[in-house]
Amino acid sequence: MAASYRLQIKVHAVTQSLPSPAISCIQNAPYVAEASRISSADSLNECSDSSSDVSAAANVLRDVHISAQLMNDFLDLAKDNTDKDLETCGVLAAFLRGGTFYVTTLIIPKQESTSNSCQALHEEEIFSIQNEKSLFPVGWIHTHPSQRCFMSSTDLHTQYSYQIMVPEAVAIVMAPTDESRFYGIFRLSDPGGMTVLKECHDEGYHSHQEPADGSPVYEHCSNIYVNQNLRLEIYDLR
Repeated sequence: MAASYRLQIKVHAVTQSLPSPAISCIQNAPYVAEASRISSADSLNECSDSSSDVSAAANVLRDVHISAQLMNDFLDLAKDNTDKDLETCGVLAAFLRGGTFYVTTLIIPKQESTSNSCQALHEEEIFSIQNEKSLFPVGWIHTHPSQRCFMSSTDLHTQYSYQIMVPEAVAIVMAPTDESRFYGIFRLSDPGGMTVLKECHDEGYHSHQEPADGSPVYEHCSNIYVNQNLRLEIYDLR
């Protein structure tokens, strides 16, 4: 896509009976020239399950652009929970244009949280926003308020549910107390990790077997770009 390409996005109010309106507006969408790729080195620390930076499938994955403000805005909205050692989660919704996903909407659903888990409630409200705006669910973001930056076994199962629908789906983990890695952007290795999770029917916290192809269960994403011109619309439904 040429650097001069610009898409105009119309901002409109939510028409459904949802608890809150958008609290941030979308403005002019992205110039590719203003986007910078995120690499694992940007948030590197030791994480045994995610030693690989690029999967065999990375060459065929479409790029995903996220707003430069997405992670900080999410942390601000999660602060009350973080101070109470409770996780917070949100859904990343994107439009697809020119073979690239642009994450323009962050949906924070009603949820139940503990210090190491977060369960979205009333998911029909999430689907309603996505359907109204013709958006794809390209992943999720959540906090580890007092843990290190990694993907737990339950996180892996959540990621599988997204990645089976959209191969480009990502999991963003925000770990404000992890001094060696503030955040990580992960995906299940494919086919290795996807096969392991497909065949796992355990619940709660548990271990996973190593993929037969020798790959890690999950890895850093290689197709994510921070776009300085991509604005974000946030729906906090709590």
